[in-house]
Amino acid sequence: MNEERFAKSYRKEYENSINDPAAYWGKQAQAITWFKPPEVILTKNDKGLYRWFADGVLNTCYLALDHHIEAGRGDNRALIYDSPVTQTKKTYTFTELHDAVARFAGALHAEGLKKGERVIIYMPMIPEAVIAMLACARLGAVHSVVFGGFAPQELASRITHAKPRFIITASCGIEVNKVVDYMAMVRMSVTLAEHRISGIIVKQREEAPATLNEPLEKDFNSLLSTGEKIACTEVKATDPLYILYTSGTTGKPKGIVRDNGGHAVALKYSMDVIYDTKCGEVFWAASDIGWVVGHSYIVYAPLFQGCTTIVYEGKPVRTPDPSAFYRVIAEHNVTSFFTAPTAFRAIKKEDPEGNYAKKHHASSLKYIFSAGERLDPPTYKWLTEIFPKQKIIDNWWQTETGWPIVANLIGLESYPPKIGSATFPVPGFNVQIMSDEGELLPQDVSGNIVIKLPLPPSCLPTLWEDDALFKKVYLDFAEGYYLSGDGGYKDEEGYVFVMGRTDDVINVAGHRFSTGEIEEVIGSHQVVAECAVIGIIDAVKGTIPLALVVLKDGSVITEDALEKELTALVRSTLGAVIAFKQAIVVKRLPKTRSGKILRKTLRLISEHEKVPAPPTIDDPAIIDEIRTAFSRRKVGIFVS
Repeated sequence: MNEERFAKSYRKEYENSINDPAAYWGKQAQAITWFKPPEVILTKNDKGLYRWFADGVLNTCYLALDHHIEAGRGDNRALIYDSPVTQTKKTYTFTELHDAVARFAGALHAEGLKKGERVIIYMPMIPEAVIAMLACARLGAVHSVVFGGFAPQELASRITHAKPRFIITASCGIEVNKVVDYMAMVRMSVTLAEHRISGIIVKQREEAPATLNEPLEKDFNSLLSTGEKIACTEVKATDPLYILYTSGTTGKPKGIVRDNGGHAVALKYSMDVIYDTKCGEVFWAASDIGWVVGHSYIVYAPLFQGCTTIVYEGKPVRTPDPSAFYRVIAEHNVTSFFTAPTAFRAIKKEDPEGNYAKKHHASSLKYIFSAGERLDPPTYKWLTEIFPKQKIIDNWWQTETGWPIVANLIGLESYPPKIGSATFPVPGFNVQIMSDEGELLPQDVSGNIVIKLPLPPSCLPTLWEDDALFKKVYLDFAEGYYLSGDGGYKDEEGYVFVMGRTDDVINVAGHRFSTGEIEEVIGSHQVVAECAVIGIIDAVKGTIPLALVVLKDGSVITEDALEKELTALVRSTLGAVIAFKQAIVVKRLPKTRSGKILRKTLRLISEHEKVPAPPTIDDPAIIDEIRTAFSRRKVGIFVS
C-alpha cells in the first residue's frame, strides 16, 4: 500500500471539502440524476439555517428504482427478504419492486394522500415496509418510521407531533418465537393521540391476522392489488423526505428532518467513497428500518447505488443460533456487511471461538462495517480472528447526520487502522474538539466533539417544526459549531477517537474518565463478553466507577474473584486514581431496541427507589433484574 499516495489523496479531498464546500458538493451532486440540476449549491434560509441545492428538483424513489430500470438493470435483484422467524425468503427485481411501489403510491394517492403530508410507518422487517417508504417518497409525502413494537404512548406522541394523514402497519410482528400484536398498540395510540388520522392501512400476516374496523382500517394487499401505477412527483431538494424521532433529554419530541436532495447526494457519495460497494453487489445492513441505519443503508443508499439490499427479519442469535449472520452472508453472497458492535458481542458470548462461522463459506465478503456505538477493542480483535481475510472498519455517525462523520475511506484507499478509532473525518465534516468553555483543544486532549458549520449534505437542517429547539440543542453551545453530544479526542496523526456520549464521563475526585476507556480494559478480560461502566455516588470521591459484566457462555469464575481480577487489571492499566473496585455479574444489560446500552438508566437505578422503564428499552423486566443485582452487591441506594 502506498500510504503517502493515500494521505495526499485524502488530504486533497478533505481540504477541498472544507475550503470550498459549495464547489466540492456541487461536483458530487453531478453523480445523481436530477429533474432540474441545482445551480445554487449552498445558501442560508430566512431563519439563518444552511440549506443544500435549494433550486434543485428530483425524486428519491426515482433514484432508487426508475433510474436503474431506464439504465437496463430492471432484471437485477433489488431486494432479498430473509425471515428465519417465519421461514420465508423472497426476492424482488428492480422492476418488481418498482411496480409494487408505483401501485401502492397510486393507491395512497387515490386515498387522498398529497405531497408534503405525513405518513407514520409502524411495521416489522418485511418488504412491505420498504414499499411503503418508497411509495411515500414517490408521492413527495413525508414518512416517519416508528420502530415496530414501540409502546402506544410513544407512538401516540409521534402521531400528535407529526400529524400524519395515515398510519401504515402490520397485524403483528414476530420476536424470535413471540408474536407481537401491533394492531392493539396502534389502536390504543390512535386513541391517546391528540391528532386524528384519516386511516390505518394494515398488512395482514398469517401468524396473527386482524379483524379490520372499516372504514378507518383498510387492507394493505387490497390497496396494492387495485392501485394504479403512478409516476414520480417532482420535489425540491429542500423538501423533507422523512422525519425520524430520536431519544433525548429535552422532554419534547425531537424529530430529525432529512431533506431529499442533500440526502441523495451524500448517500450516493458514501457508497462510493466510504463503503466501496459497486452496482450489482450485495450490501447487507443488519439493522431495522426504525433506526437511521435502516433508513440510510437498508433502504436508500444500496438502491441508489444499484446494489441488492437485504431485509432480514431475525436476530444475530436464537434464529436459530449464533450462525444466523454467517448463514445469510454465505447464502446471499454478501459483499459488504454492516451491523452494530452489540450484535457481534451477542454472537461472541454464545460462540466465543467462532465455531459457527467455520460452517459457512463467506468468500464473497470483503468488508465488515461497524457503527451505532463504539467498536470496542476486544470486539475488534475478536472480529479479526473470526474474519481474517476481511477488513473490519469502524465508522461513527448519528441519526442527525444520516451518514458517517468519521470513517476509513476505503473507496479511495484504505488507511492503516488504529484500534479504538474510526480513523479520519469524512470530507465535509470539519471535526474539532472543544472544552466545556467553548475553547478548541489540542491533540490528545479529550473534550466535546463539535463540527464547524456548515454541516455537509444529508445532515439535519432543523427539527420538525421547531427551529428554536434545533438551535438550543445543537447550535447554541458555540457559535458557528454543531454540538455532537459525543466526547473524544484526536491523536497526533489526526485519528479521531470517539469515547461515547458526553454524559458518559465519570468525575472521580476531580479527574475525568470516559466510561469507554474503562470498558475497553474490562472487555479485554478473557471471560467478559460484554460490559457497561457507570458512575455511582461515593461520599469521599464524589463518583466512582462500577462495572456490570456479562460473562461468556461456559465461563467458570466467582463474582468475587472476577471483581479482584478486574480491579487489578483496571488499576494496572489506567492507574489507581480511577478508584475502580466494584464489578457485578449480570445475565444481560439494559439496551434499546437498536442495541445501545442504557447507561443513564443504570445510573438512575443506582440512585432512585423507582425507575420507570424508558420507552426505548428492549425488555422492561430487566429493570428489576438490575435492582436485584445492585441490592445483592449493596450498590448505590442499596448500600445500607
